[in-house]
Amino acid sequence: MIKEEIKKALSNANLSGALTRFSEAYAVSRRKAYEGLDFEGIREKIANIKSYVADHLQELIQTFIKSATENGAKVFYTKSPEEVRNYIIELAKKNNVKSIVKSKSMATEEIHLNKYLKEQGIEVNETDLGEWIIQLAGQRPSHMVLPAIHLTRYDVSDVFTKKVEPVQPDIAQMVKFARKHLRRKFLSADMGITGANIAIAETGTLVLFTNEGNARLTMLLPKIHVAVVGVEKLVAKLEDIFSIIRALPRSATAQLITSYISFVNKPEIHIDGSQKEFHIILFDNNRTNIARDPVFKQSLQCIRCASCLNVCPVFRIIGGHVFGKVYTGGIGTILTAWTEGLKASKDIQGLCIQCGNCVKVCPGKINIPELILEIRKRLSKEEGLDFKTKAIYSVVNNRKLFHSILRTASKLQKPFEKGGFIRHLPFFLSELTTERSLPAIADVPFRDRFKKIEQPKSQKKAIFFAGCLIDFAYPEIGEALVKLLNSAQIEVLFPQEQTCCGAPARYSGVMDVAANNSKQNIEALLSVEADYVVSACPTCTVALKNQFIKDLKEQDYDEKIIKSAEHLSEKVIDASELIYRLVKEGKIQFKKLSKIDFTYHDPCHLIRSLNISQQPRESLINAGLKLIEMFESDTCCGMGGSYSLKFPEISGTILRRKLENIQKTEAKLVCTDCPGCVMQIRGGVDKEGLQIEVKHSLEVLAERIK
Repeated sequence: MIKEEIKKALSNANLSGALTRFSEAYAVSRRKAYEGLDFEGIREKIANIKSYVADHLQELIQTFIKSATENGAKVFYTKSPEEVRNYIIELAKKNNVKSIVKSKSMATEEIHLNKYLKEQGIEVNETDLGEWIIQLAGQRPSHMVLPAIHLTRYDVSDVFTKKVEPVQPDIAQMVKFARKHLRRKFLSADMGITGANIAIAETGTLVLFTNEGNARLTMLLPKIHVAVVGVEKLVAKLEDIFSIIRALPRSATAQLITSYISFVNKPEIHIDGSQKEFHIILFDNNRTNIARDPVFKQSLQCIRCASCLNVCPVFRIIGGHVFGKVYTGGIGTILTAWTEGLKASKDIQGLCIQCGNCVKVCPGKINIPELILEIRKRLSKEEGLDFKTKAIYSVVNNRKLFHSILRTASKLQKPFEKGGFIRHLPFFLSELTTERSLPAIADVPFRDRFKKIEQPKSQKKAIFFAGCLIDFAYPEIGEALVKLLNSAQIEVLFPQEQTCCGAPARYSGVMDVAANNSKQNIEALLSVEADYVVSACPTCTVALKNQFIKDLKEQDYDEKIIKSAEHLSEKVIDASELIYRLVKEGKIQFKKLSKIDFTYHDPCHLIRSLNISQQPRESLINAGLKLIEMFESDTCCGMGGSYSLKFPEISGTILRRKLENIQKTEAKLVCTDCPGCVMQIRGGVDKEGLQIEVKHSLEVLAERIK
């Protein structure tokens, strides 16, 4: 089912075009919006404010109820979606409500309120322009802030023409048309329903951000105002809102401030002189359980800005109707797992490519990829593994068997291999070579080549952790690293017992296998003494430095092996960082060669998990190369480890965009510092027949040393 939805989305040029144009414009506008502000400081405050709420949720709920009740509001707190719907339906029946206007509220989308009201014969009209368009089209929102972002003006014109009356696809005309029709709905409505962006416990005040003024009309014109508010919108004090006010519009739509910020804390007098009714429904639906969960409580720091969607390379090509349910994108996956149940997120959680782009822009400092990994772990634990997956990981868990199979595969691949590539595969495997050529497995892996490398003896020593790709597909990258370190008088050691870093299992949520890989590698790498443990694959570096410790703790390994993991972590350094230091210290020097142009692709784990970006560029420039920056150099290439095998159509679409950006630089050399990115981009270049070299930075640097 998910595969069919993906194919349908990818074939929709209007969808990807609209989302791509927005994401490109958003990136530029967001940077300008935050100019002169300390974004890190702002989001640290928001994270602290919302973390406090998670830790004191029940207390703040009671404080808000007391404050709002004293203000004259009628407050109803419930954990049940059904009780929210029943409360509103009973209130409507009691007051003979025939027509309701709504201002955008994700909480009411979550409980499918419109459907239930219509079943009771009550007319419901969305008044946010995007929501109204979606309602007329019979769709659900594809984005938490911009619900109709997937539609073009021609699509909107068609919707209006079919559902209301003919209107031309002119934006100004359509806005005027919508205003005329919605004004009638406001004036005839008996009840108005809104959400809220913030609920202040100490004052009982609701705060709403809007750009169209529709929320104010929804609150003021009908005689009854009902606000449906998730308890995660609570903050403790009035002063807590200011960081959110700074961040929400800038992160959501790259505005300095929204057109309207409304503060509501008591029932007003209606325009006919009668007293309005003001009802606040504080809505839980598992939020208190999230607050109690030591891992997922972090997700309550979300302020619903949807900036994570705006920068997601997967979301921008398939949209929220595929990547999400009521809530969309990465954060939507997490919210779905809690509001609809873990199994409801089973298909969509796999769509996260783990690039980490969302982490750097989240004003709540939520590590969305980490929480999605936790969903995978819990799904794996709850549902178990199918026979095929068990068989694969039983092989990965057995180093000797795993390596033997790879050696055998290097022989069996011969009918399909040509010039170092596998360009076509038969039958059901053909999809894997549609968008890129695959690398052939090396005839002689690095671990065998290493034994024949003559090195100068030195007091300074570095253990090289090769990882699967360098060891069995790109041994020349390992040889380049040895050459570079030897030139700096560092002897390289290679413990033969090292194996897969565990990333395939880890990113699939199969933690017992990942932890076993961690243990095997710790024992192998600490079997010899060295000053450094070096990896030329950022995914492996992150595993060695951080993940091994987490894996072992989660799987309740004994304290001794965990201490060993911590000791190993202290020695770990990525090759790009170590080589940069050695070049700066003058320990690695380069020949004077003619300058050649190159462009650089930032591997996701390198730039976002290890905060390394300029170092490899500077090393290459020092070696005499001229950098031409590509557009979106830090956007994922689509590799994502096994992601490119699970979702080759998404991976390939992301790759094509990367290749377009490379070609626009007119550079004939692409450098990167991840063998996975080399595999993806080099494979794409070969498939397209482009006259461009793709190399790991270490290869280029090794060619130029004195």
